[in-house]
Amino acid sequence: MARLSTLHGRAARLALATALSGLALAPPAHAAPGPGAGERVPLRVATYNIHAGAGIDDVFDLDRQAAALRALHADVIGLEEVDVHWGARSQGRDVAAELAARLGMHVSFAPIYSLAPDRPGGPRREFGVAVLSRYAILGAANHEITRLSTQVPNPVPAPAPGFGEVRLRVRGVPVHVYVTHLDYRGDPAVRVAQVADTRRIMNAGRGARKILLGDFNAVPSAPELAPLWRELTDAEPGANSFPADVPDRRIDYVAVQEGAVRVRDAAVAETLASDHRPVVADLLLRR
Repeated sequence: MARLSTLHGRAARLALATALSGLALAPPAHAAPGPGAGERVPLRVATYNIHAGAGIDDVFDLDRQAAALRALHADVIGLEEVDVHWGARSQGRDVAAELAARLGMHVSFAPIYSLAPDRPGGPRREFGVAVLSRYAILGAANHEITRLSTQVPNPVPAPAPGFGEVRLRVRGVPVHVYVTHLDYRGDPAVRVAQVADTRRIMNAGRGARKILLGDFNAVPSAPELAPLWRELTDAEPGANSFPADVPDRRIDYVAVQEGAVRVRDAAVAETLASDHRPVVADLLLRR
């Protein structure tokens, strides 16, 4: 199971220290957060690259991943590297739907790749990102951003799907949640284009509080991420997220709209249910 690794800020450490069991993150405090509470709505979110359902040991185990996700007590979770009938590595299963069912959450899946079935009459083989939500999903979109395909020979950067967006209403507050998985290659050129695409798409979502979740495949100080921090606040958890066994860098993010969403605290949860660790953040949404 997951447990708290590091909290963002002394106040957060003091506030949660007595509420932790030592094995799992405490459930979010959905009571009014103090004076002026009517102006802010609490929301706990997380991001987790689930490695197609496999742990750091490369063993496919949805029971283990569901337990790690459940221990976060998150209201909204962005998932990366999600298989839906992809193949043998995930037993041909719909990982997005199965995790949602086990957690009792709504789900929206945004494929990056959608390939022909491997047998006549079979389901399409898909791989992408997903959002799990305790709140009803009022609408969803699968946006295109620049990608360098791993499924075709001699790929060139081109628009491709897999930038997921869902619309929620959290206690009356409209929220747009985005989930992404940026390019993994050492050359940052594709990530530069993806960051520009991300800003364009998110800036079009008016009238809602905005939250970006994902595996950015770059550390916070990477030059290609700098444009994101003009409009978004990084929920700094104070710990690394990859690789899960001995993390030496943070490439997984919760980022929120500057001014409209406030970060109360953030953490990296210790678990070997994937090759990444989840990042979880307690937020306050401005009404």
